[in-house]
Amino acid sequence: MNQNIANLVKSVGVQRVVAVWPGASGDMSLDFGVFFMQWRVAGFMALSLVSIGDCDAEDSSAEAPTSDQLRYFETHIRPLLIEKCFQCHSDKKQSGELRVDSREGLLLGGESGPAVVVGHLEENLLLEAVNYKSIEMPPDGKLTAKQIGHLTEWIEMGAPWPSGEQVAAARPSSREITDADRGYWAFQPVKRVEPPVLEGDSWSRTAIDRFIFAKLRDAPLEPTPEADRVTLARRVTLDLTGLPPTLQQMDAFLSDHSDHAYETMVDQLLSSPRYGEQMARFWLDLVRYAESDGYKQDTFRPHAWRYRDYIIHSFNTDKPYDRFVIEQLAGDEIEPTNPEALVATGYLRNGIYEYNQRDAFGQWKTILEDMTETTADAFLGLGLGCAKCHDHKFDPLLQQDYYRLQAFLSNVSFQDDRPLATPEQVAEYRGRLALWQEATRDVRAKLDALEQPKLAAITAAAVSKFHEDFQAIYSKPSAERNSYEQQIAHLIHLQILEEYPQLDKKFLKDSPERMEWEALKQELSVFDAQKPAPLPTTLTVSDVGPVAPIVRVPDRPKLGEIEPGFPSVLESAPARIEPVAAGGVTSGRRTALAKWIASPTNPLSTRVIVNRIWQLHFGTGLVASVSDFGRLGEPPTHPELLDWLTSEFISNGWSMKSLHRMIVLSAVYRQGSHRRGEPQVMESGMRLDPSDRLLWRFPTRRLTAEQIRDGLLAVSGELDLTAGGAGSEASGNRRSVYLKTLRNKREPLLEAFDQPDRIVGTGSRNITTSPTQSLLMINGEWPLQRASHMAERIRHEIPGGDDSQVRQAYRIAFARDPSEAEIRRGQEFLEQARVRHAASAAANQPPAIDPALVDFCHVLLNSNEFLYVD
Repeated sequence: MNQNIANLVKSVGVQRVVAVWPGASGDMSLDFGVFFMQWRVAGFMALSLVSIGDCDAEDSSAEAPTSDQLRYFETHIRPLLIEKCFQCHSDKKQSGELRVDSREGLLLGGESGPAVVVGHLEENLLLEAVNYKSIEMPPDGKLTAKQIGHLTEWIEMGAPWPSGEQVAAARPSSREITDADRGYWAFQPVKRVEPPVLEGDSWSRTAIDRFIFAKLRDAPLEPTPEADRVTLARRVTLDLTGLPPTLQQMDAFLSDHSDHAYETMVDQLLSSPRYGEQMARFWLDLVRYAESDGYKQDTFRPHAWRYRDYIIHSFNTDKPYDRFVIEQLAGDEIEPTNPEALVATGYLRNGIYEYNQRDAFGQWKTILEDMTETTADAFLGLGLGCAKCHDHKFDPLLQQDYYRLQAFLSNVSFQDDRPLATPEQVAEYRGRLALWQEATRDVRAKLDALEQPKLAAITAAAVSKFHEDFQAIYSKPSAERNSYEQQIAHLIHLQILEEYPQLDKKFLKDSPERMEWEALKQELSVFDAQKPAPLPTTLTVSDVGPVAPIVRVPDRPKLGEIEPGFPSVLESAPARIEPVAAGGVTSGRRTALAKWIASPTNPLSTRVIVNRIWQLHFGTGLVASVSDFGRLGEPPTHPELLDWLTSEFISNGWSMKSLHRMIVLSAVYRQGSHRRGEPQVMESGMRLDPSDRLLWRFPTRRLTAEQIRDGLLAVSGELDLTAGGAGSEASGNRRSVYLKTLRNKREPLLEAFDQPDRIVGTGSRNITTSPTQSLLMINGEWPLQRASHMAERIRHEIPGGDDSQVRQAYRIAFARDPSEAEIRRGQEFLEQARVRHAASAAANQPPAIDPALVDFCHVLLNSNEFLYVD
């Protein structure tokens, strides 16, 4: 640990809490507690440190699995066991005397011993087998890294299995959808509910508050008084822009004494380009956006950023949500000549692609499954992955429903070179290109004569790496392939393109052939000025053609071909597919799906997006399980409010900005997080509603990883607000949303503070408190540099006077003025720190920046008041 920082924290003279750092020598106990300036750094630090406890390695089988654990099992584990293991290790066959169709069977194991040992990950034979470290299972091919990761995580959580289920059937028989299924709240039409009118309600500002107040009165609980203006301004600015308020914003708000000052500030924030950047973070999490390909290798996607910019632009322009949905699922079908609509289809390209996956059948199957399950999660709040291999165990979702949804997407074709340009721009480009082609015809023909035989050899070598079944498909003339074979051939072709850079090596050094080749390339380069710049491209989709591949339920041939359709509990008949603008080129299936999802009568998608917006402001949705509205999720705490908000959202033209505005103007949003001087009332609230689900106070929340990084850059005066364009390196100072988003190599601060890897969609981020976070913030070079720049900013803005510099530091970091006691303590801190630094400083080498002021800023940036929003 940095001893200087330990001394800094210790020097403030507060209540003593001993925290021993791992690996420390000597007495490394620190003085933590209630900071004299309400910094509450102790809360953040000590909470991290005490999390290092003794781990209980006992089998957790005695504990009933949670709904989240069951959802994980049904989504990721049961389908995997059925698909890969049941054939040899279930009721009909027990190779090696092992059964994996029950938890007890896995714990008991077979000839080699227990397959799963809870609490001792290193002793799990199941993981050894799937990692091919001992016996290699399954024998017909190793599981993907993603599948192995799911198994590992499941065992780490105690191998949860549905209580009371002794043996899982390999494929449950199809169930009937009942009236009780259709009556489940999430499948009911959205109702137009009138807000309650309560006698004596002097608290409510909006209709939202009347729904909240009715629940509080029934509890009985009292709402918390309104937060002070500074707290409220910082809260709403961070919520709507992701950045702390600037000094200018705070001065303008605090000097506006009109009745509408807060409303004015809200409107300004919603109009800011920073709003779209903040909102994009949650959407990009949800749709697993990244700029790298594989599960393990971060092969870069150089043009993927255009989808990210589309999302930011859509939020900033308040694109109606129904249009937002349709463009992402079917932009190429509804407006094939609109570049923005084409970019939107990058949604369907956000998933994993592995450049060296030779099993093209398996890879395409995985890609389709990922599209299907992400679409169900993101837009419908349905854990449809549980129905991939069998009817859902808890919800009325049939296995057939999984493939009905997949049938909408099964015709997708990857488009990497489609120009993002209007027809006029394309015509102009082609005209200029034709002139260049005519001028270079002879030299290009000579180059082709040299290159094509070598490229043909490279192609043949690449194709030979595939199984003969794939080679047969690729060797077919394109006109003879069916739509499914076209998709497989394209995956093979992508891997061939990976080999084309080897062309240079095929021309031997100093050979006459190479000299001729290089001379021709030089001759061709003379015409570069005539060649038009390529039109912009990105990852988009189209359809293979008007006739889609046949979709069937695996191992259930009697069901025949599966037509596109919606969940049977909502609509049992196949979907009606109508002609689209891109007629003759695409099937129109994705448009049918998109219009159904974006229909105002859809009971799922409409509630789901409203619930997600609510979650952004309160940390938890009215339905806490924001991506699972099924029975494994949680019911809404305020169902009438959810329906009222949904009705308002639709009647306001699907405007997300209007929805944000309604929420942040409410009294429930403006509440304080504490009732100062009323401990009995707080105690009563914590007893009756410890999770604050009834919202009797505003929930204190830690900032997201991006808000922490961007906030540090903002207060240090370094934040680069350049918008859009290619992703930047993590070492730069642009907003986090504009950094290159690599799945396997994330920026350390963002990773430490729970930014997801985006391998799968994330509706709710994990919020952890770990020693790594504290160590990184205190000892990390990057946060210390931000403190140094913040100190330099303060010195530049306030050249002299400790009291004035302390005041400015508070205003920058916390958006508030310090009390007189805080100023006095801050001055004492600076004086004591200067004495320490003077004793250790080299003679005649005064530092460029006051190191005491740097230390002071560093402590402020480590405080809870900076890292949390009240």
